[in-house]
Amino acid sequence: MSDELGRAVDKLVERQLPSGGFSWFAGGPDDPYMTQYLVEGIGHLDRLGVPVLQEHPALAQLLEKAVRYTDDRMVERYNDIQPQDLDKDQLGHLAIHWLYARSFFLEGAKGVQQIIPLSAEAQKVHTYYLGQAAQWWNKRAPYAQGLLALSLHRNGPKEVATKIVASLKQRALQDEEQGMYWKADFSWYWYEMPIETQSLMIEVFDEVARDDQSVEAMKIWLLKNKQTNRWETTKGTAAAVYALLLKGDNWLAVDLPVEITLGGAPLDVAAIPKEAGTGHFQKTWNAGEIRTELGQITVQNPNKNPAWGAVYWQYFEQLDKITRFKETPLQLDKKLFKEINTDRGPQLVPLDANTPLTVGDLVKVRIVLRVDREMEYVHLKDMRGAGFEPLNVLSQYQWQGGMGYFESTRDLSSNFFIGYLPKGTFVFEYPLRVTHAGDFSTGICTIQSMYAPEFTAHSEGIRVRVAKK
Repeated sequence: MSDELGRAVDKLVERQLPSGGFSWFAGGPDDPYMTQYLVEGIGHLDRLGVPVLQEHPALAQLLEKAVRYTDDRMVERYNDIQPQDLDKDQLGHLAIHWLYARSFFLEGAKGVQQIIPLSAEAQKVHTYYLGQAAQWWNKRAPYAQGLLALSLHRNGPKEVATKIVASLKQRALQDEEQGMYWKADFSWYWYEMPIETQSLMIEVFDEVARDDQSVEAMKIWLLKNKQTNRWETTKGTAAAVYALLLKGDNWLAVDLPVEITLGGAPLDVAAIPKEAGTGHFQKTWNAGEIRTELGQITVQNPNKNPAWGAVYWQYFEQLDKITRFKETPLQLDKKLFKEINTDRGPQLVPLDANTPLTVGDLVKVRIVLRVDREMEYVHLKDMRGAGFEPLNVLSQYQWQGGMGYFESTRDLSSNFFIGYLPKGTFVFEYPLRVTHAGDFSTGICTIQSMYAPEFTAHSEGIRVRVAKK
């Protein structure tokens, strides 16, 4: 690791431009945000106590040149403001990020290893934007407010930083399972990404509010998000790692096994082989060992780190006798409708076992999906009755009800592959044609997260009768 770190430092030194800035990719122009992001990253290492600046003098020189570059760019931006507009809102996101990145290397930063003082001109600009932050912070999104809270706490009026954190806490959502988080719309902008926002809030509530309870609750949301999603970028992943290492209990130091009882009898967790690193284990009961009492399960976690798992009960049952999942993060409701033509146009009539169909009828399948959290890479499979044929025979990408998915029609089922599933309620519909007479079970609809298979659900079974013409 020491050798890799040395090579990384050498690569950074090689990539630094004569101006002190960095381009996004080699050969490009200097980029103020990318340079500030690099300064921020070194600040994070500094904050964690990693002695990279002491062990690599070349990195310390690189840092000073990069910091001077960001100062000069911000002075230029300030000088472009018309005098009559100085009292207006000039608090751009690049200035907000500069205040935060710069704060790691000024008096007031916690654990600072290298202080890089501001020049007289840069000090004037720094003071101006701190004043802007104190005045206009309430007009910004949560991520920008978190950056401003930390900057003001380190270099500005601490009472304003305290006010920002109080406002953030009032707007936070609290959930017993998912912890503490903020509602954030998906965006492509670097200052509106949910993982970076959540990670930054951990730093804010640790340093400004010293609220350990909120910090632990926010760490839970971060890991619960990872359970059903992939963190989209290396930038977001680095921010999350920094936040998890920064403060709180060491969740990797697990000393005691989780206490599990089934039917009043304790499970000997210590005797079950576990996967190194994760602590994952699995216990299987055969059919002859299954008793009703095993459904009474209690779990006690004596450690401070979160733990999660799943219990699967596998059995055989007639499809039309299966009942719907209830009280789970994923919920499915499947219904069939007969489409009839009226003088008012096509109408849908709900189907059940007492509503006969005839060969040639058009049937509409409606699947209502409810999900209480964001998920990625979800597979929804709807089984099709033997007397029906789909009208959608071509597999293709579809957009319906505000969500995109790939629909794949197979011999026995229709499959929907959802890359990104937002929180909310969604409706899937597709048509079938009745082709054979008889008494049929249409099967069930199932959904499962490919990232976390324990997140699964199914609908109830439906039986229909098809009469001959």
